[in-house]
Amino acid sequence: MENFHAQVQTPAANLEGDADDIEAAFYDALQHGDIDKLMACWADEDEIFCIHPGGPRVIGATAIRATFEAMFADGGAVRAWPERLRKITSMASSVHNVLERVEVLTEQGTANAWVMATNVYHRTAQGWRLVAHHASPGTTSEIREVSDAPSVLH
Repeated sequence: MENFHAQVQTPAANLEGDADDIEAAFYDALQHGDIDKLMACWADEDEIFCIHPGGPRVIGATAIRATFEAMFADGGAVRAWPERLRKITSMASSVHNVLERVEVLTEQGTANAWVMATNVYHRTAQGWRLVAHHASPGTTSEIREVSDAPSVLH
């Protein structure tokens, strides 16, 4: 009998892609409440961490998975979309600062909240993977961006 191991491709994203592919897979998994796809975006490292808005630092894949499972249990998904992105990328890491638009349910119905998130990706043996996600507490007004770039060209 021939012994072989089938290679299983992760549902996270195209492993030949880049950090943008993993980020797209991460937000897609949030929106669909897909915990396996979401966790496939994370690196296989002991020190990965996640900070949800106003929450503690959650360290390690098991603890991170538990926090997202709890979020998905309430409504099945997190309705969050990246609206604006600033990123710094080097050969083996990419830092994304994302303005997220999050749909929240209020007494008046569905409303938008805005959250600033920083996602850090590293290139690993498995391809690009998320190593840190830190989201600020949300606000109901869109967050302004302050930059030292001139607003008027002379």
